[in-house]
Amino acid sequence: QVQLVESGGGLVQTGGSLRLSCAVSGTIFRLNAMGWYRQVPGKQRELVASITSSASTNYADSVKGRFTISRDNAKSTVYLQMNSLKPEDTGVYYCNTRAYGFEYWGRGTQVTVSS
Repeated sequence: QVQLVESGGGLVQTGGSLRLSCAVSGTIFRLNAMGWYRQVPGKQRELVASITSSASTNYADSVKGRFTISRDNAKSTVYLQMNSLKPEDTGVYYCNTRAYGFEYWGRGTQVTVSS
């Protein structure tokens, strides 16, 4: 069974930093592309950053230069380093992957940036 467990969210002031982690089990992690998504009430879940199995990365325009996605295959974990946080970064952050023909999501971790 594929499981994704996010951690590292919290409350931070504008300009602060947080590091999110997503621990993955039940799949051959090194073969999986991974993504971090963000959702706020009333809006669709949006892709924030993604990383391929070969560690190529992609970012939403709104976070380029501030967020960094990385992966540690030995720990089956993907990270999202978030710097220079803004109130508009507030939301629930979800980890995502596709494996065995299915899409999997974690339960999410709340990030709140106060102004």
